[in-house]
Amino acid sequence: MHSYQNPFNLEGKQIIVTGASSGIGRQCAISCSQLGARVVLFGRDNERLKITLQNMQNHSRHILVSVDLTDYEKLNDIVDKIVTENGKINGLINCAGISATLPFSLCSPEKMNDFLNANVISGMNLTRIVTRQSYISNDGASILFLSSVMGVVGENGKSLYSMTKGAIVAGVKSLAIELAPRKIRVNCISPGVVETPMSKSAVYSRNEESLNKIKALHPLGFGRPEDVANACIYLLSDASKWITGTNLIIDGGYCAR
Repeated sequence: MHSYQNPFNLEGKQIIVTGASSGIGRQCAISCSQLGARVVLFGRDNERLKITLQNMQNHSRHILVSVDLTDYEKLNDIVDKIVTENGKINGLINCAGISATLPFSLCSPEKMNDFLNANVISGMNLTRIVTRQSYISNDGASILFLSSVMGVVGENGKSLYSMTKGAIVAGVKSLAIELAPRKIRVNCISPGVVETPMSKSAVYSRNEESLNKIKALHPLGFGRPEDVANACIYLLSDASKWITGTNLIIDGGYCAR
């Protein structure tokens, strides 16, 4: 009789999580550690990364990297050092990003570039580096991008944000095809509104009436960081080994309306 092996187990895997200093990225790092992974935490604020680390299991095995992902020149050396000192990479969760609600008339080319760099180019560039033959696990890997329901539906004041999140949804499909021969799976997750510091600072959170209107668009209410982190665990693990090129929508029913 064969013993049961948990397909969601991440033991022996090394996972990079960007945006690990708060919100969904922080919870992803914590959840990955709970399922046995060594986690490399990327974020701009080292003190907040330390707070994340304190909530993780087996503190000493994880790695903190304070870096701005748009500082493209540094990333090659950083990833090379990680692999040289700790072994090859099994997974990457691209959580880092910025958000705004802004009328399109105020979306200057400079602001468009800022959003594209933060939400699209930085994650794609890190993925390009991580998936080099010498850095990625010989057993293959799982690459995840955090998109948003705003990448597939429309909303007032979200043109700037939506164009970056839609780019991720489209890019993941082609990346999945290109990297499949190397056993590298690429997927994205599109959450609705999740209760994080980012959402709490959003325009709709500034008064109770606006907040209730947005909450009413989610039949199951707002999400928690754990709801998204659990989906990331699934897509990182062997439980999803036949899934690539997909956009998993986790939105409490927002898109069902």
